[in-house]
Amino acid sequence: MTSLNKTTFDSATFLASAGLGRKIIELKAKQTFFCQGDPADSVFYLQKGRARLTVVSQNGKEATITLLSASDFVGEESLAAIVGLHLATATAVNSCTALKIGREEMIRVMHDEPAFAEVFLKFLLVRSMRTQADLVDQLFNSSEKRLARILLLMAEFGKPGGPETFIPPITQQTLADMIGTTRSRVSFFMNRFRKLGFISYNGRIQVHKSLLNVVLLDQLPEHNAEKPLLPFPGAALKAVIPTIGTRKRKPA
Repeated sequence: MTSLNKTTFDSATFLASAGLGRKIIELKAKQTFFCQGDPADSVFYLQKGRARLTVVSQNGKEATITLLSASDFVGEESLAAIVGLHLATATAVNSCTALKIGREEMIRVMHDEPAFAEVFLKFLLVRSMRTQADLVDQLFNSSEKRLARILLLMAEFGKPGGPETFIPPITQQTLADMIGTTRSRVSFFMNRFRKLGFISYNGRIQVHKSLLNVVLLDQLPEHNAEKPLLPFPGAALKAVIPTIGTRKRKPA
């Protein structure tokens, strides 16, 4: 007789709890999930907190690849057919809670549970879109516009639910490395954004919705003095995918 008592798999419960082949870990700011060159044997699911993914060149220069927030996976290269090494370092920006899933368990649950495989594939699709958007942003947008986009991403504008307008502590040098410019230029742009009312900071940086106009509508006073600021309708991916302006790119 066929059993009708099979338990329905719940992806949220799986990702929220420890179990066979997975455990919950706690990290403080600046602690690492894994380092560049470590064996790629686990996937991490970020339950709480922020992290960043960085690479270091042979001459010691560090670059930030992407920022991570709650509900992101990291270390997905561990699922490659041939087990290799991590090509980047994942570091906690603030206090983080994550689920560490062993490679074998991750492969098993993706094979056995289509609902979980769908969740993971959706994440990979969004990550791919984000990577393409980052490339377009780097190629076509000014460093000022790239900074505005990074601040909006850190504040999670465009994600479901209300944005976290206060972003985690981050240095101007890190922001400069992320957008490909100098710390002095970042300092200039940050002061400019503050004077224009796009951000405010008193110990922590708070991002205001008006900064969206810089990314989506290319609205800065000297470029669009005759145009009023327009409200943003709130489409989910518009804050992630950069717009390509028609004006010539300014040097960083």
